[in-house]
Amino acid sequence: MHILVTGGAGFIGSHLCKSLIEKGNNVICLDNYLTGSKENISHLKDSKNFKVLEHDIINPITLEIDQIYNLACPASPVYYQNDPIRTIHTNVIGITNMLELAKLKKARILQASTSEIYGDPEVHPQTENYWGNVNPIGIRSCYDEGKRVAESLMLDYHRQYQVDIKIVRIFNTYGPKMSPTDGRVVSNFIMQTLLNQEITVYGEGRQTRSFCYVSDLVEGLQSMMNIENFQGPVNLGNPTEYTILNLAKKIIHLTGSKSKIGYKPLPVDDPNRRQPNISLAKQKLSWFPRVDIDEGLNKTIQYFSNLMVKEKMQK
Repeated sequence: MHILVTGGAGFIGSHLCKSLIEKGNNVICLDNYLTGSKENISHLKDSKNFKVLEHDIINPITLEIDQIYNLACPASPVYYQNDPIRTIHTNVIGITNMLELAKLKKARILQASTSEIYGDPEVHPQTENYWGNVNPIGIRSCYDEGKRVAESLMLDYHRQYQVDIKIVRIFNTYGPKMSPTDGRVVSNFIMQTLLNQEITVYGEGRQTRSFCYVSDLVEGLQSMMNIENFQGPVNLGNPTEYTILNLAKKIIHLTGSKSKIGYKPLPVDDPNRRQPNISLAKQKLSWFPRVDIDEGLNKTIQYFSNLMVKEKMQK
């Protein structure tokens, strides 16, 4: 298969590119490096089945492809709130360009949507038929509403032009190649503990999240892409729920850190609870997460530890 991965130099995208290449596909990694990193894909550059293009999907492009994984968009609040207009353009104009490409080449396209479309949910755990509770004009709306519009466009292109579409809603994902500055809770806590800094917990830390290791998610993405007669949307995430405070304590324990916990006010529109119902993924894709959180966190901690050692050596 000739497969395009937009956002291919990002955290999830780089893992996906590697997996697709290992399965014998020809992969085009497209990225504008706004939040992605050339270092994330440096280990793939010598593969004869791998090609890298520096491009922003806000601008149209024509390529010979069979499948498109659209992962292009800043995915952490720190990044997507930094340039909200560009974020919403990526989610609306960018997906339109990718859908036009899929229509032109009769390619199958998978949209990496998000659990953020559920907002601060009033249904728990979240199922795919829940419409969400989102602030349409809040500081997170460039991402939340942008992703909701992208899902709408996917279905509209399917209904109007019969484009072959897939929609996945990704819940919190973690693992090696996360950026240490992306503001996500796992990367924040690991970096703070490794530096023996105070861990920043918002509110009382009672808000919950569910954490899926990146290799599990990548397998879920490919399972969804290659299933027939199912468009989604489908939740992909780990259904085990943790409070943020318990996650902080677990990372302190795993790192052996001397860090203490400090508390700050909750950010605006921060969801109180987040947990996927993955019954549909189990039924349609025979997919469920396999990596235990301790195993996944230890691998992620080792990655960040090695990164810090490397940075020290370069100074």
